[in-house]
Amino acid sequence: MTKNNMNEIKCPHCGVAFPIDEASFATILKQVRDSEFTTELHDRLAEAEKTKAAELKAAEAELKAKLESEKVKLAQAIDSLKNELKNAGTKQELEVAKATSEMQKEASKLQAELDQAKLKQDLEAKNLKSQFEEELKHREAQIKDREDQIERLRDLKAKLSTKMVGETLEQHCQNEFNSIRAAAFPNAYFEKDNDAKAGSKGDYIFKDFSNDKVEFVSIMFEMKNELDTTATKKKNEDFLKELDKDRNEKGCEYAVLVSLLEPDNDYYNNGIVDVSHKYPKMYVIRPQFFIPLVTLLRNAAQKTIEIKNELAIIKAQNVDVSTFEADLQKFQEGFKVNYDRASKNFNEAIKRIDDSIADLEKVKEALLTTDRNLRIANDKAQDISVKKLTRKNPTMKAKFDELEGE
Repeated sequence: MTKNNMNEIKCPHCGVAFPIDEASFATILKQVRDSEFTTELHDRLAEAEKTKAAELKAAEAELKAKLESEKVKLAQAIDSLKNELKNAGTKQELEVAKATSEMQKEASKLQAELDQAKLKQDLEAKNLKSQFEEELKHREAQIKDREDQIERLRDLKAKLSTKMVGETLEQHCQNEFNSIRAAAFPNAYFEKDNDAKAGSKGDYIFKDFSNDKVEFVSIMFEMKNELDTTATKKKNEDFLKELDKDRNEKGCEYAVLVSLLEPDNDYYNNGIVDVSHKYPKMYVIRPQFFIPLVTLLRNAAQKTIEIKNELAIIKAQNVDVSTFEADLQKFQEGFKVNYDRASKNFNEAIKRIDDSIADLEKVKEALLTTDRNLRIANDKAQDISVKKLTRKNPTMKAKFDELEGE
């Protein structure tokens, strides 16, 4: 044994270095120098070698036995797996055969259901087509009835708002007046204005008289239709000034323009139009309001004839007539109120006719829309197929694919 380092010693047999302190190293050095210690150390080392060899042999034997045991277990496990695999193969074949048989039964069932569905679909398509045709006939009949009703209402409105076919506007008004002259206006005067001394003249003058030949109302009429317009005069307002001039020259109390001009102007289409804010006691009307306006003005004036007679007597006697003039003014205001109400009722009747036509047009449009929807529904019914029915159904599609493969 030799000292290589102050802090370690090395084994002479295995060469392993052991770290020790200086005190221990001195003690060991002393023992080494002793021959008996050397002998004892060799014996102990030999004994340790034997013990180590025996332990290694025992461990090796134990490891071999364990490996043999594991090999046996592994072989048994392999044999078991082989048997299970063989059994599984047989079982799988049986299950495949069973599944195939069940799929064939299911395929037959699905084919039967498909045939039944096709038959039902064909029957429903025929029924739907029949119902569609019946509904279509019914809708067409309804549409024809609505069209006939609309046409009747339009004819009625046309008769109320336009001159009769083959007549001029003047002839139309004269015929309308003459048809009720004997019963409604037995003492009235209604003739063309032929006096052109002042350079112009109106079309007709209406005057009515009491039984004792006292005039109580007078109206200057001007009739204008589409043919009466010029390059500078195309609107109703263009003729009011001249009408007022003719009325004053002929001494008429009222002035009325009977006009077919501006046919789309709602201001003139809604009834009797009072233009007294421009010219006193002047009105613009459509032909259908000719007789109603004459009747209103004449009846109102007829009720004032007695008041006028009494007023004339009182004035002749130099009596204060302020009270009578107030009563007359009150009556005229009352007449205006009644006139406005009558005009409003007449306008409401015309408006209801227009609303009825509009409602029937909407019903017609709804029926036509229903007809289009029925046609679309029929087209969709005709377009139904198995492919479209199974497009979003993967299960049914897979079944039909299998049927097609078979």
